[in-house]
Amino acid sequence: MAHRKVALVTGASSGIGNAIARSLHRNGVTVYAGARRVSRMNDLDDLGITTLALDVTKPESVEHVVDRIVSETGRIDILVNNAGYGLMGAIEEVPLEQAQNQFDVNLFGVARLIQSVLPMMRQQHAGRIINISSVDGKVAQPFGGWYVASKFALEGLSDALRFELASQGVQVAVIEPGGIQSEWSDIAAEHLQETSANGPYAQGASRAAAILTAAKRFASKPQVIARLVDRAALSRRPKTRYTAGAGNEILIARRLLSDKALDHLWRLVGKAAEQIIR
Repeated sequence: MAHRKVALVTGASSGIGNAIARSLHRNGVTVYAGARRVSRMNDLDDLGITTLALDVTKPESVEHVVDRIVSETGRIDILVNNAGYGLMGAIEEVPLEQAQNQFDVNLFGVARLIQSVLPMMRQQHAGRIINISSVDGKVAQPFGGWYVASKFALEGLSDALRFELASQGVQVAVIEPGGIQSEWSDIAAEHLQETSANGPYAQGASRAAAILTAAKRFASKPQVIARLVDRAALSRRPKTRYTAGAGNEILIARRLLSDKALDHLWRLVGKAAEQIIR
C-alpha cells in the first residue's frame, strides 16, 4: 500500500505559501505548514493541517521542525521552500545589514532546510525539493537589486543541487512566479519609498514603486502557483522549472532582447505605470 506523502511548506502564513499548503492537503498530502507568525495560520489548522512556528534564519528552529516531522511520520517526501520577502531600494542606499538579512532568509534559509531534510530523503532514496524563486531570478527588476541577487543565487543553487541529487533519487524543481496577489508588493513598495524616495535615486525609485503599485491591478491569484507546486510535487516526471503569474512574459523578453533594449523596456514600463496609478 502506498504511503501518504509528507510535505513541509515554509512561509505558509499568507499568500502563496498558504495556497500551497491548502492545495497539497486537498490532494491527499500530510502537510506541515511553517511560519514565524503561527497565529496567522488558524485557517490551516481548521483544515487539519499541522502548523508550526518556524524561523528559517535560526538553525535550532529548523532542526526542531524537521525532527518533529520525522518523529511523527517517519519521513519527509516534499520540501517547499517558500519563505521569503522582497527588499527594495537602490543598492547604494540599502544598508548592508539589511542586504545580508535578505540573503539569510531567501537563500541561506532555503539551504538550512535543504541540508536538514536531505539525510532523510537520501535514506528514502526519494524526495522532492521545490524552491519558490521568481521571474526576478532571471530578469533584474529596477531597484530590487538585493532581492534580485538572492533569487538569481537561488536559481543557481537549485541547478547545482539538481545535478548533485540526480543519483540520490531526490528531484529538484524551481517555481518562478510573476505578479501574484499578496502582501509582498505593498511591503516592497513601502520599503522602497523609505529607502530611496529622497536623494539621488528619487525619480527612478518613484517609477519602480509605480510599477509595484500598478502590478497589483493585474496580479494573479496565488492558487496558480499552488497548482504548479502540485505538479512539481506529485507528477511522475516533474519539470525542472515552472512559471506562471501576471507579467511572466518578461522571461520571453529576456531571451529576445539585448541588455540595453531590456533597460529601455523597463524605463517605458516605469513611465506607463506612473500614468496608470495617477
